Amino acid sequence: MPIYLDLHEMPDGVTAEHVAEMHQADLKIEHEFNCRGLTYWCDEKRQTAFCLIEAPNKQALKDLHAKAHGDVPLRIIEVDNTIVESFLGRIEDPEKSQNTKLNIINDPAFRVLMVIETSNYLNRLEGNQFTIFAQKFHNNVSKTLKKFNGRVVKKDNNTYLASFKSVTDAVLCALKIQFHFKYVTPKADPSTRKLNIALSSGIPITNKENIFEEAITLATRMCDIVKEQLVITTEVKLLYESENRNAAIDNKMIKILKPNEEKFLTQLIDFVGQVWDKPNFHVNDFSNALGFSKSQLYRKLTKLTGQSPNKFLKEFRLHKALELLHKQNGNISEIAFETGFNSAAYFSKCFLDKYGILPSKYIQQHIL
Repeated sequence: MPIYLDLHEMPDGVTAEHVAEMHQADLKIEHEFNCRGLTYWCDEKRQTAFCLIEAPNKQALKDLHAKAHGDVPLRIIEVDNTIVESFLGRIEDPEKSQNTKLNIINDPAFRVLMVIETSNYLNRLEGNQFTIFAQKFHNNVSKTLKKFNGRVVKKDNNTYLASFKSVTDAVLCALKIQFHFKYVTPKADPSTRKLNIALSSGIPITNKENIFEEAITLATRMCDIVKEQLVITTEVKLLYESENRNAAIDNKMIKILKPNEEKFLTQLIDFVGQVWDKPNFHVNDFSNALGFSKSQLYRKLTKLTGQSPNKFLKEFRLHKALELLHKQNGNISEIAFETGFNSAAYFSKCFLDKYGILPSKYIQQHIL
C-alpha cells in the first residue's frame, strides 16, 4: 500500500501530549480503514504535526483521522519510506518513546537542507568517471557530513543533498567542506573545479507536491544562480544566531540571501522557466514581466548573479541545450531553435564560448 505524510496545524494550547493522545486514538481504530500508523513528528514551537501512515488512499487516511479525533489534515502527500527516513531519520517511533504510555514525541520535522554542487555545469552533467578528485571529494564530504550529523538524501558524482536537524551543524559543516575543498582540488585544474553550497530550511509539506520540495528548489536555485560560493537564507541565519546566543554570521565568508533577494530569485527563475525557449523573447521583456525598470532589473540581476540580463538568459538557454544534447533530443539545428537561438551557427559559437567545445564535437566525444 502507499505511504502518506500529512500535515496538521496545532491550535494554541495543544501540546505534544495532546498529539500523542490523538495518535493513540488513530491506532485504536486504524484497522477499520485498512490503515497502519507508522509514526509522527510534533513541533510545539512551530505548532505543526506530521503523521506517517500506510493507507489504501488519501480518503481513507482522512476518514481515519475524522473518526478518531476529528482533526483532518490540511495537506497529504504520497511519500517513499526510504526518502522519508533520509530526510527525517526514522519511519517508526523512536525507542525512547516506546516504553511510555502515550509514546509522547516532541520531535520537529523542520530541517535545514544543504545542496552541494562541484565543478562547472558541463562537468556536473558529464561526471560519470570516478576520478581521483571525485574520490577525495566524496571521502571528504562524507566524513564531514557524518561529523556534523548530516544525513545524505541524494548524491551523484558531483552533487549532494543532505538534511540536518541542527542549523549550527549545517552551517559549520558547510564551512568545513568549503575549507577542505582546496586541498582536494588539483592545482593544475582549479578553473574547472568549483564548489557551490547553499542552505535553506523548511517543513516537509508545503503547497508543493513532493516532500521538502520548496526548500530543495530554493537551495538548488541558490547553488545554480547566486554568484557567491556559500549561500544561506535569512531564516537559516536567524536560526543560527538564535542557537548560538546571537553569534553573528560572517557575511564575508557566507552570503546571506535577503528576503527580497529570495523573492526576486524565485520570480526570476519561475518566469524564465516559462519563456526561455521562445526565440522572440528578449531581455527587454524581463523588466515589464517582473515589474522592474530596466535599470532596476540590471542592478538586481548583476548583484545576485554577477551577470547582465543578456548573459543570464543566454547561459540559461545554453544549459538547457546541453541537457538536450546529452539526452540526444534532436540534432544541433533542432536544439538550437528549441532553446531560443535564431541560428545554429550563433548557437554553436555561444556553446563554444561557454563550454570550450563545439556542440558537434561534444556529440562525437560524449554521445556517439
